[in-house]
Amino acid sequence: MERGPEALSDAELLAILLRTGVEGKSALDLARSILEKAGPELPRWSVKELAQIPGVGLAKACEIVAAFELARRFLLGKRPAISKPEDVLPYVQDLLDRKQEYFVLLTLTGANEVITRKVVTVGLLDSAQVHPREVFAEAIADRAAGIILVHNHPSGKLEPSSEDISLTRRLVEAGKILGIDVLDHVIVTKTGYFSFAEKGLLG
Repeated sequence: MERGPEALSDAELLAILLRTGVEGKSALDLARSILEKAGPELPRWSVKELAQIPGVGLAKACEIVAAFELARRFLLGKRPAISKPEDVLPYVQDLLDRKQEYFVLLTLTGANEVITRKVVTVGLLDSAQVHPREVFAEAIADRAAGIILVHNHPSGKLEPSSEDISLTRRLVEAGKILGIDVLDHVIVTKTGYFSFAEKGLLG
């Protein structure tokens, strides 16, 4: 506050993003470890790569990636495009610690650029009731060309339930009628993600 962010080292700035360390390591120690491993390539490291560094974890990795993405948007003046399931994670890292199941919608342009993120429903611990009209009303309002569905599994299990699979198929079919592509449905937990698109479960 007294000297401004310019006075801080790279490790100190990164430590502010991390907020907390892990057992045996302060946030500053952890920041130094990250910089030693990633070096100048840190802004281009993925969530998966960062999460493999001892003490980082998925949530902290998402926060770091989100910070660099935010900086890129303001510096370059353009919206990011989603090209793979991992690109979704910075938008939903807040869901990882939720005790209830959140069903979230990302609306996209024809170039797969993110328009907005919206919470569609908040359900009980293991289920959220989602109706196609609620999902596509948001997409139509945004004039979206495509959407990505995301929800968390508070149980920690990555595998989709039979309800998840049937809901996804229902929304894919509704999207075909409306001309809005369902590009993926991603399940997230503290330990990773499951992509319907990667597993060939969208069609």
